[in-house]
Amino acid sequence: MGSYAYKYCMCFTRKFRSPDAQPPPDVRAAFLSLSSVSSSSHNHDGLRRFLSQLQGEPPSEVDRILALLSTSGGIARLVSSAAPTIDDFFGFLFSADLNPPIANQVHQDMSAPFSHYYIYTGHNSYLTGNQLNSDSSDIPIIKALQSGVRVIELDMWPNSAKDNVDILHGGTLTAPIGVIRCLKSIKDYAFFASTYPLVITLEDHLTPDLQAKVAEMLVETFGDLLYIPSSDPLNEFPSPEALKKKIIISTKPPQEYKEFLKAKDNHNINGGITHLVEEGNLRRIDSNAEESDGKDELDGQDEEDSDEDDSQFQHDIACEYGKLITIHAGKPKGHLRDALKVDPDKVRRLSLSETQLAKATASHGADVIRFTQKNILRVYPKGTRIYSSNYDPMNAWTHGAQMVAFNMQGHDKALRLMQGFFRANGGCGYVKKPDFLLRTGPNGEAFDPKAIMPVKKTLKVKVYMGDGWRMDFSKTHFDTFSPPDFYTRVGIAGVQADCVMKKTRTIEDQWVPVWDEEFTFPLTVPDLAVLRIEVKEYDMSEKHDFGGQTCLPVWELKQGIRAVPLHDRRGNRYKSVRLLMRFQLL
Repeated sequence: MGSYAYKYCMCFTRKFRSPDAQPPPDVRAAFLSLSSVSSSSHNHDGLRRFLSQLQGEPPSEVDRILALLSTSGGIARLVSSAAPTIDDFFGFLFSADLNPPIANQVHQDMSAPFSHYYIYTGHNSYLTGNQLNSDSSDIPIIKALQSGVRVIELDMWPNSAKDNVDILHGGTLTAPIGVIRCLKSIKDYAFFASTYPLVITLEDHLTPDLQAKVAEMLVETFGDLLYIPSSDPLNEFPSPEALKKKIIISTKPPQEYKEFLKAKDNHNINGGITHLVEEGNLRRIDSNAEESDGKDELDGQDEEDSDEDDSQFQHDIACEYGKLITIHAGKPKGHLRDALKVDPDKVRRLSLSETQLAKATASHGADVIRFTQKNILRVYPKGTRIYSSNYDPMNAWTHGAQMVAFNMQGHDKALRLMQGFFRANGGCGYVKKPDFLLRTGPNGEAFDPKAIMPVKKTLKVKVYMGDGWRMDFSKTHFDTFSPPDFYTRVGIAGVQADCVMKKTRTIEDQWVPVWDEEFTFPLTVPDLAVLRIEVKEYDMSEKHDFGGQTCLPVWELKQGIRAVPLHDRRGNRYKSVRLLMRFQLL
């Protein structure tokens, strides 16, 4: 039993008693059931049955948990000959490390082509703040890699002397950073959080000689980590499993390299290239930008292609740069339907702004899904998001877009949703797309996220209690004159029919709030639903204070009673703050 004193009216003191966390009735009932099975010499028998039947753990996970418990202090009595107590059992259930809400191992099939996965993707990964005048640095890149991001974007421009390459947001006042520093930091942290492949998307505004310099830097910096495709172009993307511990380059190939490939396809490499040089058709491109964040309309002409002739251009420079590109990229030209056509002989990446995507899905939703079954679609924030805010990723995900690029420095609700989504599959940065996005009907029919669909699953969520704020915050953090008044909001982010938010009652003046409330969520598309959890501290006169949040992929939730760790606004996990909850997916 804790006691907290608060001063008010300058000279008076109010004392509040805050009880220690106590096991809810459901936990006590589960302990009695466990105890009735266990014998004095085999305590683990009852716990094994509890983990298997009530918690739904597979045999391998049961064995792993029992092994962990044997070295977990007083909780070890649960698997020893000593008689365990209700507090031992409660301590185990309320431990976010021993009893987490989702698995922390990779468990999905990772042998399918790249296009079958959502990939944790950053936008302008080098920016420290807003899109107009913040600094460029390798620190945001390092932080992104440490958090599990698998796609890093670099915007390459000639430096002021035109003899080297800087990374910066072009056409703005953002301060530059040298490309080599970014590449070295990427190498050092590429596989810090995941062994699955890292993709570097290059927005290329370079002259051919600087492209050659970048090619040399890539090869020298990454060495054997750099994946170089054996065929050009690819007719199917490799799998994440096949490219573990590899770094992949994605950008728009130089026009000269595309013409080289065309000549190669015609089995006339030497003669074809000679003819092109003689005719002056090998063109130099001064801007190979694959996206223009300030433009949301489809381009009638690709600004990445220049008509400027350069008789001195050597095609081997373009080839040295182009052969490093695994994922050939581009932006749409002409009619949208043409841009979304699937080429049976090659795969590619298409980039659309969030606004372009909204228009595309409204008029050609089925074409978008069919395109993403084989090719890669990258979506990026519209140019007006100058303060590095983010957009709702659900429209992109429900249409199969693999690379939904986010500003990782924009700590908003959309980014929290993104962070929660990619906690799936052990947090490796790759999440397998649902089967219904990978198949079409006999007449080419594709999934329609706007269609009226029946309820497929029902999620029941019970919020028992919370604890940890008294350890992680000062006693006056939430309220100067009394303990906090906490309530919890729980809800679903997903297709429009599934989206809803609900809340518990407010528990006044308690550091260890007990709600014991259950909520039911009918789900039409559970495969793409994300459970949102947020704790607020009620304030009568001001904006309610933030008490922690997390987002969890519904399809990954473990059934039964679970300890759910909460995070701050930036997605950093608190040391102690957690909720005790129960999940049932029926």
